[in-house]
Amino acid sequence: MVPVRLTGPRLAIREYRHTPEELDALHALFGDPEVTRYLPFEPRDREDCADQLALYLEGAMEEERDTYRLAVTLHTGPGADDDPADAPPIGQAALTVGPYRSAELGYVLRRDVWGYGYGSEIARLLCVLAFDRLGLHRLAASVDVDNTASVRVLGKLGFQREGRIRHDVLKGGIWSDSYLYSLLADEWRGSGTGETVGTGG
Repeated sequence: MVPVRLTGPRLAIREYRHTPEELDALHALFGDPEVTRYLPFEPRDREDCADQLALYLEGAMEEERDTYRLAVTLHTGPGADDDPADAPPIGQAALTVGPYRSAELGYVLRRDVWGYGYGSEIARLLCVLAFDRLGLHRLAASVDVDNTASVRVLGKLGFQREGRIRHDVLKGGIWSDSYLYSLLADEWRGSGTGETVGTGG
């Protein structure tokens, strides 16, 4: 396994660790009803989060890795004394690789760090992982039609809306629609947005 580690201006993305602190951070995300509002599952208890963390660590060790569930941490910028790898996670970045050199991205942030533009930085780092490190051709994202913040993030990065998927998710007995977005490798490289982050391994 080659551990994933990406750094942007304010955030770092790294592998999860098997510690109580990482579990606390994961539960702070997935145990919060507001955070999971646009996710396709109900809030999870600590035991469920522990099971998820074990799956992330197991998946990271696979020789043919197709699932990336990564911790998002804060750092204070290049040259800082603190190591972002030691910071507690404030969110999660996700990349699921499919056939034909494609993948789907996702991200989620703890509620107290909303509104700082971190979603855009995470999505940009995931583009670096997908296109520049994994050599993928197409990146997709599925977004609840009411999730206006994520719609803005994808638009800023140049993702194109391909259409609306009706009754895409059933949650709590209620159906919701999703928008499907995509970005191609040549569109990403042509935008210049891939040049602003580091990819230290």
